[in-house]
Amino acid sequence: MTTGMTILAPSNAAFSKFLASPENKAAVGKSDVVTAVLSYHVLNGTFPASKFTTQAQFIPTLLTNESYTGVTGGQVVQVALDGSKAVVTTGLKETSFTKQTEDTLTERKDIMFNGGVMHIIDTVLTIPISPSMTAIDSKLTSLAGGLTNTNLVTAVDGLKDATIFAPSNEAFEKIGNTAAALPSAQLGQILQYHVLKGTVGYSPLLTSGLANESFPTLTGAPLTVTAEDAKVFVNSAQVITTDIIVSNGIMHVIDNVLNPANPTIVTNPTATTQPIAFEAATSAAVAPFTSGIKATTTAPSAATGTSAVRNEVGEMGRGMGVRGAMVVVVGAAVVWL
Repeated sequence: MTTGMTILAPSNAAFSKFLASPENKAAVGKSDVVTAVLSYHVLNGTFPASKFTTQAQFIPTLLTNESYTGVTGGQVVQVALDGSKAVVTTGLKETSFTKQTEDTLTERKDIMFNGGVMHIIDTVLTIPISPSMTAIDSKLTSLAGGLTNTNLVTAVDGLKDATIFAPSNEAFEKIGNTAAALPSAQLGQILQYHVLKGTVGYSPLLTSGLANESFPTLTGAPLTVTAEDAKVFVNSAQVITTDIIVSNGIMHVIDNVLNPANPTIVTNPTATTQPIAFEAATSAAVAPFTSGIKATTTAPSAATGTSAVRNEVGEMGRGMGVRGAMVVVVGAAVVWL
């Protein structure tokens, strides 16, 4: 049983950065958003710096409001050591760092108080958004378009405790012409085969507790997770990007589209690419289902440190405007000391 709390408090410099935006200032007046953001900066349990390791930990926060999260026990942050700093990874793989120097009060780790500990971080955390919006922001536009074309956005975004194996755009290109010709119902079955319901498979579980096991998908058909030579495979697809935290669980990017009609292809851990699961499929020069779906310039692979503002996490937007509300949040957090 965990006790106490850990506050991840953005530095004064983080406040100044976000208060420079009019949208940030506007968000301060929205109490429900402020409460959600505050809750996401409080870890459930006491975690001094000595508890952080190079192994990623997924730590529940006090964000349990179902308007913002579908994760049982509270939405999580990912924390892992990188040298002397703890890296906190949140929605859209945005990162924040704890300050580890002892020069000033605002740049100190392990600020103890009655009931827990506070760490100063260098940016405000990003509340994870829905799988469909995350796919767009992560340049997984074929997946986002496929969900839209098959009317699965609401169903997938509304799941609780989900694991989504998201094919990259390049994976869709490998079968692009074949995929584009599929009837909507068949495409929908294929996409649902990429989703586990009731299991949040963070990366440490993929290499341990979930490895070499089969799990039912939304279609009812099982898929198999295997770990070989430090690589993780889902059926014949290799996981190439892990742990994109979404509002209702976790998303991992894979290098092939899974086929529920052909789930038993043997993987080759020494190969640079794995065989596709669709026999006689033909590729396309452009990823299918992407018409009208555009990745934002703030996608994790294109992050520049400044992001476009979306006004409300409650609308499942990106939430940069919400971050300005942390001037209020930290004021509340300091009162707890």
